[in-house]
Amino acid sequence: MSTDAPAVSLPGGTWSMGDLTVTRFGYGAMQLAGPGVMGPPADRDGAIAVLRKAVDLGITHIDTSGAYGPRVTNELIREALHPYPESLHIVTKVGARRDEQGGWPPARRPADLRHAVHENLETLGLDRLDLVNLRLGDAQGTQPGSLAEAFGTLVELQQEGLIRHLGVSNATTDQVAEAQAIAPIVCVQNMYNLAHRHDDRLIDELAGKGIAYVPFFPLGGFSPLQSRVLSAVAARLGTTPMSVALSWLLRRSPNILLIPGTSSVAHLTENVAGAGTRLSDDDLAELDKIGSGHRAAG
Repeated sequence: MSTDAPAVSLPGGTWSMGDLTVTRFGYGAMQLAGPGVMGPPADRDGAIAVLRKAVDLGITHIDTSGAYGPRVTNELIREALHPYPESLHIVTKVGARRDEQGGWPPARRPADLRHAVHENLETLGLDRLDLVNLRLGDAQGTQPGSLAEAFGTLVELQQEGLIRHLGVSNATTDQVAEAQAIAPIVCVQNMYNLAHRHDDRLIDELAGKGIAYVPFFPLGGFSPLQSRVLSAVAARLGTTPMSVALSWLLRRSPNILLIPGTSSVAHLTENVAGAGTRLSDDDLAELDKIGSGHRAAG
């Protein structure tokens, strides 16, 4: 895949992850799988349509994982988009698997990671993966501990020509630093939103190094963010809380890349339009109080 810049203008413009130029507004494919991110979607044609619409809109960053389904979202991506446009970059993650109960147990032994990378390559129909994030922690969040063995395995796969760039996901600040001491990273993918501002300092440090920060759960994920301030700002602007949350993230720092997910073409286009919502300085100051309150409580 080449690094041609997209012809379509999306909110936030573009960012470079290493030699990969991507739109700051991307798309997360997780919701294309069935309930609980397990099994196939109820509407396969609808899922295919969402992926094709994303590319039609000019999105050049699609986030996925072999654990979604498992393999379901990767299969959908290949069916919908292969052969891939030269400007499109697919980012995947390894380090977790799915069990029969729908859990996300870690899978970070060298053999697990090698299997996952080869499975991603096969399912997506690629000879090399543009960017692989090492997923750390667990379903409850980040967990302390060394990533050296697991990350070293991905470095070996990179040296073998199977991975272009590396990143980390669900990582503590110490783990980000440890990864950087082992090999260059171009991306950190962590939970972050208006209320959960624990990575504020990390985001600024990464921006200074030209490293992307990709927040997941922009509205709180499985425990939706309930904020009267957010709702009030959205109502005043005549838009949705999600639109305000996405727009705020784009304004927060130039290295923040968005990957909101949806299984609806209408919702996808709404998200794109919403991320372009103009926030005044007064709006930003009001919204910043949400995070300040949560940080004080924490």
